[in-house]
Amino acid sequence: MTEDPSPIITMYTDGSSLGNPGPGGYGTLLLFGRHKKELAEGFRLTTNNRMELMAVIAGLEALKYRNCNVTVYTDSKYVMDAVEKGWLFNWIKIRFKGKKNSDLWMRFFDIYQLHTVKFVWVKGHAAIPGNERCDQLAVQAANGRNLLEDVGYVGAQ
Repeated sequence: MTEDPSPIITMYTDGSSLGNPGPGGYGTLLLFGRHKKELAEGFRLTTNNRMELMAVIAGLEALKYRNCNVTVYTDSKYVMDAVEKGWLFNWIKIRFKGKKNSDLWMRFFDIYQLHTVKFVWVKGHAAIPGNERCDQLAVQAANGRNLLEDVGYVGAQ
């Protein structure tokens, strides 16, 4: 019997927006065996949903290998349901007509196709260590200096 050579990755994600819209940030925690990587960035003007999605995108884009088996733990029903309930695939068919965040969803879809990704919803602020750490990272990023411009959001205004 041969082992599955695809790396198994656990990812926790969270997004934050101080005001909605307002300054925002995301936090991502990647776990692979005994390895751990944290990612976070802050933006001057964005929304909570955009930051929730950016957290997943950043995590998937940080993976060094293709064909990873990724389990994403998120407290975002928006992100999880869009993928797990198939909404995203319908949005693509209709070219996102009337849908928000198409720039990020297309970016997500491009990297999503390179892996096997499963979403698991977790309750936010429920003492789940990975989720709590991502919340800290996201809020710190949103409160940080040198915030980036969320071009896709600002351009859609």
